[in-house]
Amino acid sequence: MNEKFMYIDDIPVEIKDEKNILELARKVGIDIPTLCYYSELSVYGACRMCVVENEWGGMDASCSTPPRAGMKVYTNTLKVRKHRKMILELLLANHCRDCTSCDKNGHCKLQDLAQRFGIKQVRFNNTSENKNIDDSSSCIVKDTSKCILCGDCVRMCDEVQNVGAIDFIKRGSKMTVGTAYEEPLSESNCVGCGQCAAVCPTGAIVVKRDTEKLWKDLSDKDTKVIVQIAPAVRVGIGQELGEEDGDNAMGKIVSVLRRIGFDEIFDTSTGADLTVLEEASEFLSRLEKNEKLPLFTSCCPAWVRYVEMNHKNLIDNISTCRSPMQMFASVLKEHYKYSSKRVVSVAVMPCTAKKFEAKRDEFKEEDVPNVDYVITTLELIEMIKESGIVFSEVEPEAVDMPFGVSSGAGVIFGVTGGVTEAVIRRVLDDKSNATLRSLAFKGIRGMDGVKETSITVDGREIKVAIVSGLRNADNLVKKMQEGEVHYDFVEVMACPGGCVCGAGQPFTKIDGKLKRSAGLYEADRMSSIKRSEENPLMMSLYSGLLKGNVHKLLHVNYKGEE
Repeated sequence: MNEKFMYIDDIPVEIKDEKNILELARKVGIDIPTLCYYSELSVYGACRMCVVENEWGGMDASCSTPPRAGMKVYTNTLKVRKHRKMILELLLANHCRDCTSCDKNGHCKLQDLAQRFGIKQVRFNNTSENKNIDDSSSCIVKDTSKCILCGDCVRMCDEVQNVGAIDFIKRGSKMTVGTAYEEPLSESNCVGCGQCAAVCPTGAIVVKRDTEKLWKDLSDKDTKVIVQIAPAVRVGIGQELGEEDGDNAMGKIVSVLRRIGFDEIFDTSTGADLTVLEEASEFLSRLEKNEKLPLFTSCCPAWVRYVEMNHKNLIDNISTCRSPMQMFASVLKEHYKYSSKRVVSVAVMPCTAKKFEAKRDEFKEEDVPNVDYVITTLELIEMIKESGIVFSEVEPEAVDMPFGVSSGAGVIFGVTGGVTEAVIRRVLDDKSNATLRSLAFKGIRGMDGVKETSITVDGREIKVAIVSGLRNADNLVKKMQEGEVHYDFVEVMACPGGCVCGAGQPFTKIDGKLKRSAGLYEADRMSSIKRSEENPLMMSLYSGLLKGNVHKLLHVNYKGEE
């Protein structure tokens, strides 16, 4: 018998490959509280909320203590509860308590734990500093008065994203999280991915809100407000609105947006179809000329920004194709340019970096942005709740014409590997259903941070890499530069798992990420149009509105300037 057991609250629990007591306890339904633990990040052990009492009366941090055969620990003793309450009181004594006006109200882990452990009053004086808000970034807002020094944002920014824009600064009681030399976020090397906000347990880092001005435009009778909805939004919004995480709620989103006051509603998947056609054409052209390879995708603005800051020599390798949001925004602006009303263009995105992308000079005409507002899924959820619409009771509706047709290939852009699969569907000569189905088993799908596959185009083997998470991307770039690996096409998404896991989405763990991914692939299966070139709208666009304007409206040249 090689079985190993330890005892948690006198319950024998088999030890398999769990790294720590915390994981083992959760496996048997014991929710040990944490503030600084994420399985995707290194163990920091700062908050000490996860302590358990061992059989000798000592206290062990369950996140950093590996399980051992015969070990006995207790998770709910008087000593453990007293310890956790003391920690919570000390944290609250040095924390801004404006909970009702905090962006994280109702989703704050500190607030949840205070309620769970019955903290009704704090015995210590409140020593928190006055609000110290940095709202210089287009994407996120940082408020150090709400920081509990858990380090989640620091580790995410460094370990997963390899950006290192924030770190612990100062010492002792003055310690806080900030940028180098305490410069504004907008002047730092932050790429706007927002993953720091996604893991922040309190309201110290949150997504920047842009809905206040939008409400005014929606109420203006002389303004036509048009909106596009990114593919990932439909499978991420339901979690907060009474639906299952991963369910395709696109029809309900359209219905709700109409009720709120949007005039014309479209699906960014249409823009993704344009991206597939343009990117596939550009890729084949580069292959033929054997130049500027590998071709890196350009859909993710945080990745583009990362290259501009860290790998300027790769600027020419990034596709000249605009992102689906910007392609579609250009088409919409061209279509409505003779409108009798002032036209406001809105994009609902799962991504915080899209807010920065919308403000780039490359996507402005006469200093007017093609996208006036980028609101995240989280912001849309707030708008729906504020309007009083009961999302679960809304009847689904269809998007508007003349841009109401999109393919399944465009929909799967929202998950890591989706762009690659859509492009492969386009460039492969074999368009049979059997080949289409086989792509799902070619190493393209799944939540792995680095995936690779190969295809044959005109007798030439094409090597493809799919990367999510900027550290993974950076490591891959270094391997290519050192000659360890070679690829012809590389898809990069800054957010681990792709857009379904964007920082503008409600936060979810791996099971939720998998559900969202599955939701997009199901939408693809149910689509009667599987490939972007089969979308009849594409033909009418290229022969009409885009004729003579393809490069102007669908492409961009990044200069790599900071």
